Amino acid sequence: MATQERARRTREKVLTAAAEVFAAQGYDRATLTAVAERIGMTKGALYGHFPSKRSLAGALIDESRQAWTSLRTEHDAPGADAGGVLERVVMGFAGRLQTDVRLRATIRLAADCPALARALYDVLAEVRVALTELVRRAQRDSGFPAYPPRLVAHLLMIVMYGLLQAPAGCAGDNGTPGGEPLWRLLFTALSGAEVPGAVREEDEVVSGQ
Repeated sequence: MATQERARRTREKVLTAAAEVFAAQGYDRATLTAVAERIGMTKGALYGHFPSKRSLAGALIDESRQAWTSLRTEHDAPGADAGGVLERVVMGFAGRLQTDVRLRATIRLAADCPALARALYDVLAEVRVALTELVRRAQRDSGFPAYPPRLVAHLLMIVMYGLLQAPAGCAGDNGTPGGEPLWRLLFTALSGAEVPGAVREEDEVVSGQ
């Protein structure tokens, strides 16, 4: 058991190091040597866990699917309010994208390596289908407005991944990982409710005179 635990911890270190190298250098420039050196491991020892750069990248993409599945399982408890589940799942995944280098690395991997793009596309397709179903449930059970569910899911994914490209501090005014103020604003806008404390455009014009 101790040997298995050591192997598991080593594998975790390798995946994190690989994600950091891929995120910084891209797939083509990244090397197994750079990954091994990052954690003080020999290249031969690294081969004992991952036989190739492609297998390392594939493991990171597989992990992105697991991250999504575990997040949804965590928040989508039996009897939970569907609208609340939708918000928590979206904000949770967006937060992970902002703070988890492994998850962020998968985005660059897909852009850099067309052979890996299909695998990530399959993960994103699963996310889109799950979000669409959550929107339908929120419309049925929680009074969420009747926008086309697929369109809402697509919008949520665009904002989710767009946050990765936003300059630091643009996602929210309090530095919250995942841009929580932005998500609150988006969900409030989708619901048609008035944003608490919002300043109307005509009020801004009057106050500026």
